[in-house]
Amino acid sequence: MEVRISSELLDRIVIETIESPHREVCGLLLGEGDHIDAVQSCRNVAADPATRFEIDPAQLLAAHRAARAGGPAIVGHYHSHPTGVAAPSRQDARDAAPDGSLWLIAAGSTVTAWRAGVDGEVHHRFTPVVLRVATRGGIRAHGN
Repeated sequence: MEVRISSELLDRIVIETIESPHREVCGLLLGEGDHIDAVQSCRNVAADPATRFEIDPAQLLAAHRAARAGGPAIVGHYHSHPTGVAAPSRQDARDAAPDGSLWLIAAGSTVTAWRAGVDGEVHHRFTPVVLRVATRGGIRAHGN
């Protein structure tokens, strides 16, 4: 299983993560199927954004409305682990719906990709996904 993203979009996530070392950043992944065509940074409205994330419901609703009106679909989301590793935590597993959505998790400059499902390999919720990064010189694997 793999998903494609441009190096520019991946760099945006990494920069956002590095610029916010004391709180989890989060956002939406927009695209179609196994392609991420855009990322949308969102406000983290969690009660404790240093250790959890919750995408601003107004931004999430607006993205769903835009998709229904012909805009890009939401294929998943991203968030950071400022003091952890770029892998799903037990809290992520408790929060994740087993809906097949894509999760990108960033820690520093490392980003990994995961698919949330019913009986995943990690915490019985997540399955690793190969992240194929399109660069000007071709495509390279990243993460997991």
